[in-house]
Amino acid sequence: MKKRPVVLKFGTGILAREGGCSLDESQFRRLCKEIAELAAEGTPCIVVSSGAVAAGVDALKLAKRPTDLAGKQACAAVGQPALMTSYGRHLGRHGFRAAQLLLTHDDIFDAGRRRNASVTLEKLLASPGVIPIINENDSVAVEELRFGDNDRLSAEVAQLVKARLLILLTSADGLLARATPSGKPERVPVVTEIKQAFRHVTPERGEHSTGGMLTKLQAVESAVKAGIETVIAHGRKKDQIRGAVEGADVGTRFPVGGKGKDGKAARQSSRK
Repeated sequence: MKKRPVVLKFGTGILAREGGCSLDESQFRRLCKEIAELAAEGTPCIVVSSGAVAAGVDALKLAKRPTDLAGKQACAAVGQPALMTSYGRHLGRHGFRAAQLLLTHDDIFDAGRRRNASVTLEKLLASPGVIPIINENDSVAVEELRFGDNDRLSAEVAQLVKARLLILLTSADGLLARATPSGKPERVPVVTEIKQAFRHVTPERGEHSTGGMLTKLQAVESAVKAGIETVIAHGRKKDQIRGAVEGADVGTRFPVGGKGKDGKAARQSSRK
């Protein structure tokens, strides 16, 4: 029986260079290598990727990221092909091809369009050497540019394909506890009561992030309720993807059906 897929969400903060005005090719090289290694071992992977605006700022040679919606949408329209070129080039080094899907939330919630998206993804996952890359269709939809930075979309995609694991890669080590004995933020390794996790949310977020930890936890809550284990991990550290897939102590893990207090329950393996 073919393994259930793993859905990986990459935010702008881990794909763009400092300033968010161009793509970080070294990140693409490493992340695509890690994806290719898993796929080659038989783990189907789907990527939900931000980064089109950053790529568009660079392509249009703008001095800084636009702040108006129309400017962001224009950058996304120009940057999306550049984003896919980066995925295609770096996946190609390992014998894989990138397949682009541009979705809106309506594509997920409308029954007919949801069915079409599901059939397309199923066919792509059955095609040897293909890695689906999904992004919000920013030139016609505004949700991703205003809210969530694809966090919600990744949870919706994970449910659509009945993923066995959702991995949200961000610029933090995972969920950080606000009040600790040391007085410093500390990583929460396991959360089994998702409602309790929201107390750790702070207003801070990455300079070019549109969601921050709040929308990530909302995505986690949606996925876990649907029976999909989720991990939030640091996207600029090596081997976080494999660690998350293999049940290692990376980031913050949100198991399905766990009981107990944050960080106290035994971690459930996602090797199913």
